Amino acid sequence: MGSVGERLSRARVQAFVGRDEELGRFAAALAGDPQAPFAFYVYGPGGIGKSTLLRRLADHARAAGRLLVELDGRFVSRDPADFERAAGPFLDVPGTVLFVDSFEHCQWLESWLWHHFLPRAADDTLVVLGGRRAPQPQWAADPAWSRLLDVSELGPFSSEQARSLLVAAEIRPELRDRVLRFAGGNPLALSLAAAAGSAGCGREEIWAPTADVLRTLLAGLIGEVPTAAHRRALEVAAQAHSTSEELLAAVLPGEDAHPLFAWLRELPFMESTLRGLHPHDAARETLAADLRWRAPNAFESMRQRLADEYLRILREAPEERVWTVTDDLFYLFREGERLARLRSWSREDEVHDRPLHPEDIDVVLRMAAETEGPASAELVRYWAQAQPEAFSVYRLVSTGRIVAFTARLVLPSPPDPRDVATDPVVAAAWEYTRATAPVSPGEHIGVSRFSVYPEQYQVPSRVIDLSSSRAQAEAARARGRAYGFAVFRDAETWAERVRGTLQDTGARPRVGEYTYGLFGVDWRRLPVEAWLMHFISATEMPAAPAGPSPLSRAAFDQAVREALAHWRDAVAFAACALLRTRLAADLGEPVGELRALLRGAVDELAGDPRGVRARDALAAGYLSGAPTQEAAARRLGLPYGTYRRHLRQGLDLLCEALWERELHDPR
Repeated sequence: MGSVGERLSRARVQAFVGRDEELGRFAAALAGDPQAPFAFYVYGPGGIGKSTLLRRLADHARAAGRLLVELDGRFVSRDPADFERAAGPFLDVPGTVLFVDSFEHCQWLESWLWHHFLPRAADDTLVVLGGRRAPQPQWAADPAWSRLLDVSELGPFSSEQARSLLVAAEIRPELRDRVLRFAGGNPLALSLAAAAGSAGCGREEIWAPTADVLRTLLAGLIGEVPTAAHRRALEVAAQAHSTSEELLAAVLPGEDAHPLFAWLRELPFMESTLRGLHPHDAARETLAADLRWRAPNAFESMRQRLADEYLRILREAPEERVWTVTDDLFYLFREGERLARLRSWSREDEVHDRPLHPEDIDVVLRMAAETEGPASAELVRYWAQAQPEAFSVYRLVSTGRIVAFTARLVLPSPPDPRDVATDPVVAAAWEYTRATAPVSPGEHIGVSRFSVYPEQYQVPSRVIDLSSSRAQAEAARARGRAYGFAVFRDAETWAERVRGTLQDTGARPRVGEYTYGLFGVDWRRLPVEAWLMHFISATEMPAAPAGPSPLSRAAFDQAVREALAHWRDAVAFAACALLRTRLAADLGEPVGELRALLRGAVDELAGDPRGVRARDALAAGYLSGAPTQEAAARRLGLPYGTYRRHLRQGLDLLCEALWERELHDPR
């Protein structure tokens, strides 16, 4: 029988048609032909067969005994160093073949690849890039690269190739001409038709290869959806950037995610990636449009469930996952006008951020002096010494040159008199909090203090977008953050740009010869989740209520989770949002009495037969002193997945019980 990999390879050989020229040139390179290219670049529109060709080339390389490094551009970070680590063997191990599919999603790496990465390849290596866009023309025109680079634009199959694919798929002879007429040689449409079989090709109309074709074929492929749960799983996959079994379990809590994930995985238009299932782009857009048209309420409800889950992960995930989760959240609302600008990437001027290092200080100070004057540069020096971890330095991906820096300060209450005396902007922020809603001890404020990009100074840019993304993620994860502030020099222009998302404080502090505007939001009155959802989806900004209980149900649930997460940290617990609800409004000794209330509510779960295991999971995970959730699972003698299921149920039951008290009878 052979291994699963061998069986898959044989199936690909049997189903593969065409692309003889590309296969021939790659075979010559594998064989060591000195005249063969070193780099292969294939491009073409969605559905034209790039990924299929790359998988076939990978099979050839594997059969030749080569070491393969396979990367997916959809999941490549903005930092070239991350790409270099992932592709490490290509630089160190002779004979390695590097494949990068979906290259259009990391196209900003192109100049860096040609200039800095590929010239360092180990001996006898090869690289294959596949994407929707052609390479920048200078590489094919460069005398040195022109002999080493093979560029192929993939086109539709010829009629002979298309017919052979349908014959191999055993499409009935009387239906083949009809399929060929509406598929027009499009490999995706033909492959879907072949996967659907003759039953999916029974309509009489003659179609052009448009989304209608894909919609018809998708219906034939999916057929009658087995259950309502399968339909909901399909709605998840149509919207989520990538779908893991864990994500399915989280957004479909009453369902068994394992068979649903297995069913999705078998659909012919699904691709398996390191982060989960990813529908082919054309299939996704067709499926999503159909679902939005057929069941708009269900579509929007699922999008909100996914957004809620991403926001939960954003607060709880390890640091290295935060930016991936932010991208997933933004992807849900990618059609919005605001996010279209936020996520637009320049091919020539893409930047990535790294922490501030001592050797960067001189460049950063020079930038500050050139754009904001010597007084501001001295403030940069002050804060770089006081909070170096607050700074991000931005480099061009193509050259590594530093082009910008930002600083996001975290300032605890009460304020440090030296900070207030040194920096007029920070002094204005603290004065605004004192005059509006003072910050309690144990809380803090966040200030996006500097955003210096000399070539695009304080105009919308990738630097501001990336820094804002990090500021939003930090605000979502921060414990005890009372306010967030942003600082812009052109106050009137920025007041219009941030209208509806940040409040103009009216403060106009002066540093040297320039005046700055200060804009902020009180996170105690407006939950980060509500603000972020407004920011990315352009929904109406909810009014910030006065008095206790300013939280929505979603934010209240998050406040309960926050209190449990900081159960053993007295300072963090004393600053948690749950202390600002009706639940705690009349407590004489708020911290101690709230802790007793929470512990009692957890114990009360055992009064419900559903809640016994849930109570045990909550007590072990938060109240017992177990250092990690894995340790809590071991303490209970449970598999980690089972423990997590009981813990989720416990959190749901606890939040429901406390919310009832919040609404009706806090005591």
